[in-house]
Amino acid sequence: MPIILKSRDEIAIMRDAGRIVAEVLHTLVERLRPGLVEKELDEIVRKEFGKRKVIPVFLGYQGYPATVCVSVNDEIVHGIPGDREIADGDVVSIDLGCVYKGFVADAAVTVGVGNVSPEAGRLIGVTREALNRGIDAARAEARLGQIGAAIQTYVEGEGFSVVREYVGHGVGRQMHEDPQVPNYGDPETGPVLKEGMVIAIEPMVNAGDWRTKRDPDNWTVRTLDGSLSAHFEQRWTVACPPTSSIRLPCATVQRKC
Repeated sequence: MPIILKSRDEIAIMRDAGRIVAEVLHTLVERLRPGLVEKELDEIVRKEFGKRKVIPVFLGYQGYPATVCVSVNDEIVHGIPGDREIADGDVVSIDLGCVYKGFVADAAVTVGVGNVSPEAGRLIGVTREALNRGIDAARAEARLGQIGAAIQTYVEGEGFSVVREYVGHGVGRQMHEDPQVPNYGDPETGPVLKEGMVIAIEPMVNAGDWRTKRDPDNWTVRTLDGSLSAHFEQRWTVACPPTSSIRLPCATVQRKC
């Protein structure tokens, strides 16, 4: 599939969609606490998206049964919110997306609930900074590989690893468009970035090895070695302001944004 460039009017719609996702992510982070049942987050999303008259893009996507992905501790992505209670010290990744006026917004944050370990806190901070490094590399006339190289160099320099089996992606009228956006690789590879490209940059960082495995539910992806994982995602429009002008939630529910 060719890479689709968006017009200024389309980017404006996507910016509004991103703002909605950011607002609801803030609400979810504020509600996180020890004892919260995961599926309560799904209920909140249904209510908040209903108020804003937007469509949850994850619900029903290739059979996914919820409006939001909730991945805890060694779960990297695509965790299905169920009856499990969030515990003090958990590392919780929340991935959320909506469709607004025909365009998709998609973002993710990882937060530490309550008293997280020093390792967990550092992992979350490094992953968030890795997102910033990737965004800084996403400039017109740069190669796509510069994004992944910037993320990989920083993460591995901090003693962590980047997931290889799942990557970022283009986004627009579809949740997953070309190009794929790896979080690793050679800076001299990949297509040249052009103004109007909209990409989801989403580093997935493990405290241990980068390899993964999938649960029997065929959705939940976790670290192969059982180490902690963190995930941040934000859409970026090449050579334009970011598609979401609202700051993503902080990396721990004990701090105020």
